[in-house]
Amino acid sequence: MQEVIFTIYESLPYILGGCLVTLACVSVALLIGLTLGVPLAVGQVYGAAPLRFFISTYVWFFRGCPLLVQLYIFFYGIFWPLFELSALASSCIVLGLTSAAYQSQIFRGAIEAIPQGQLKAARALGLRDSNGIGFIVLPQAMRLAIPGWSNEFSILLKDSALIYLLGASDTMARIHQMATTTNMHFAFSLLAGVIYFVITLVGLKLLRGLEQKIHIPGYQKA
Repeated sequence: MQEVIFTIYESLPYILGGCLVTLACVSVALLIGLTLGVPLAVGQVYGAAPLRFFISTYVWFFRGCPLLVQLYIFFYGIFWPLFELSALASSCIVLGLTSAAYQSQIFRGAIEAIPQGQLKAARALGLRDSNGIGFIVLPQAMRLAIPGWSNEFSILLKDSALIYLLGASDTMARIHQMATTTNMHFAFSLLAGVIYFVITLVGLKLLRGLEQKIHIPGYQKA
């Protein structure tokens, strides 16, 4: 038992370095998902029929195809012959594109929860639809979407455990390396669970604080 504890203690600096890689990947993927997810949600709610069909197809593909298959398709089938992207960069893009599909549905639900009368009132005041959506609907919808967006963070964090299969030096890659080297698979698997649990807990606490900070008193989801 003492040997296991000592080995884990000695390997912690190396494994925690992988945590920084994991957090960087998740952060970039969340940002990509947010940047693409909001326009996709707006297009799905207010866009023309061809645009809604295209967005629905995009969402269907990324939500229906297993993440590991997507990583292989993009890294070995699309990115590899066209771009010289690292395993980490490819993983960030794929996770971001997948997250955009999920985030678009989170934001779509939040947009549809805003009373339609607000956009009609904006039109009556002479505002264009783009201004009404951008300045009236979206600021409220983004607040309502934070709880679901927090769940997306935890899902992305767990999904990021697969990127080591492409060669990224993340938390799981280093855990796997240490477990194989020392033949202490159970101990290091348990350590991986603890690390991911702690990161998830801290991240959700921070997002919960953000939700409370920007909450409008007395305003709830319709």
